Amino acid sequence: MDVRFVPLDLARVDGLRYEAVALPFFEDERPLRGAAGLCDWRLCGRLSRLLLGGRVTGALGEVTLVPVRPRLPFDKLLLFGSGARERFDAARFNAVTARIFEVVEGLRLRNLVLSLPGRNHNRVSPGDAIRWFLEAAGTNDRVEELIVLDDLEAQRVMQPVVEAERRRARVARDV
Repeated sequence: MDVRFVPLDLARVDGLRYEAVALPFFEDERPLRGAAGLCDWRLCGRLSRLLLGGRVTGALGEVTLVPVRPRLPFDKLLLFGSGARERFDAARFNAVTARIFEVVEGLRLRNLVLSLPGRNHNRVSPGDAIRWFLEAAGTNDRVEELIVLDDLEAQRVMQPVVEAERRRARVARDV
């Protein structure tokens, strides 16, 4: 899987032409923050209205597919419930990540834009988030290309972890 990074910036997001964007969020997160907040703004509050109307809750395991064309450049926007913010830990991160891969597999997606679980409220450090995500992704061979949305400082922490994983995978392949 080729992992790249894009800053949380609407102009940069608008230039992405990917099948889907996956946005984890907490059930007690109002208003939406991070990438989910940016997408909600671009969708003129549509995600907020889904939350206010109770059609989307953010409960752990919940997945909601939202059509977003033409306001966003993706075919699909997927909201992934992460449960309560104060209960978020490594086990929850893994549960949300497993759910993301389950849905991605079911939809047969080859490329994806993603906000890592817990990063929108800094409930997990950038290094742990990308490390845990890559561990979970190790068994997934469907996704060929992944764009991670996060701020530039977090990307500086995540990039060396991704490079180390690439080197490790290359050595394992060559042996």
